Amino acid sequence: MYLLGEALIGEEPEIAHIDLIIGDKNGPIGAAFVNAMSHMSAGHTPLLAVIRPNLPTKPSTLVVPKVTVQNLEQAAQVFGPAQTAIAKAVADAVEEGLIPKGKAEDLVLIVSVFIHPEAEDYGKIYRYNYGATKLAIQRAMEGFPSVDKIMYEKDRSTHPIMGFKIAKLWDPPYLQVALDIPSLELTKKVLEELPESDHLILEAGTPLIKRYGLDIIQKMREIRRDAFIVADLKTLDVGNLEARMAADATADALVVSGLAPPATIEKVITEARKTGICSVIDMLNVGDPKGLLERLTIMPDVVELHRAIDVESKDIKHAWSDIKGIKLLSDKMLVAVAGGIMADNAKEAIKAGADILIVGRAITKAKDIEGMTRRFLELMKEEIDQFRVMTDF
Repeated sequence: MYLLGEALIGEEPEIAHIDLIIGDKNGPIGAAFVNAMSHMSAGHTPLLAVIRPNLPTKPSTLVVPKVTVQNLEQAAQVFGPAQTAIAKAVADAVEEGLIPKGKAEDLVLIVSVFIHPEAEDYGKIYRYNYGATKLAIQRAMEGFPSVDKIMYEKDRSTHPIMGFKIAKLWDPPYLQVALDIPSLELTKKVLEELPESDHLILEAGTPLIKRYGLDIIQKMREIRRDAFIVADLKTLDVGNLEARMAADATADALVVSGLAPPATIEKVITEARKTGICSVIDMLNVGDPKGLLERLTIMPDVVELHRAIDVESKDIKHAWSDIKGIKLLSDKMLVAVAGGIMADNAKEAIKAGADILIVGRAITKAKDIEGMTRRFLELMKEEIDQFRVMTDF
């Protein structure tokens, strides 16, 4: 047996984070158990988990402090409430059948415990570490999480201690607001007036980036820290370099022109994947978007069907009929439409299969920016301020 468990419970500064390993005495976990007891390091002294002095828990459990213990007060927190909590959780896990009673003498646990240097409340230290240990044991014995769970949650979840959110495009449709205004003050005004929504994407437009450089993305994050921000570079050459520049500027996606050489497009996509951001191909002035994609050896995250501002007329036509064919090339690829998207044709675009509506002047030049944005979101049948409530773990 070689099982791993993890759990985070409580509130700072007494918050408890437990990592543990459960395995056979005669296997690699048993060897690690003995090695840890016989090779101590200053400030991280391992100790047996005891319910009270002279009463170690079963299966035998080794407690290893994650944070360097620097004084007797911190040592007392580990040797007192944390040690007891872990020992009691292990014993209760046996009593409740999480750990088979018949295996109590054959197994050992190594439990890594986190005690915040500013923790003070012994009661919270005990309760949080008991709960975290018990939950980590249950998860280890049940093999939680499954690979399917990881695939489902990886782009939907955010670590609570990060302090910010990494947005991912996992739940279309989305409304992308193109900030093409080459004015920092006007851009800030629009950002401040846009409503909060998980289905809102911000675009640092090409004119804006040409005037202020990629540093504009950090300026945008000062107002909308957790937003998904697209850097519309319309890259035509040195694809890997510009993709890395966009990632370094904290962009969540960058745009490469469909008129670029295929090698450049593929370098953008490859580098974007390497850095963890999305790649977008802008099909502006590309006669056969689907044909271009078929010639690539790697697919982008988003294909943008784009009509230029300079050729706009009252007769609004888009290549929306190509959307279904494009999507057949990759089940993960999203399709965005841009150029002349208005409130009166938004539903038509969504019905045609568009995953992202890119809207510029209809929002950025509206008298009521918030109201117009909400109107688009409502047409997409998406609610404002969507929050997932984590109830399963």
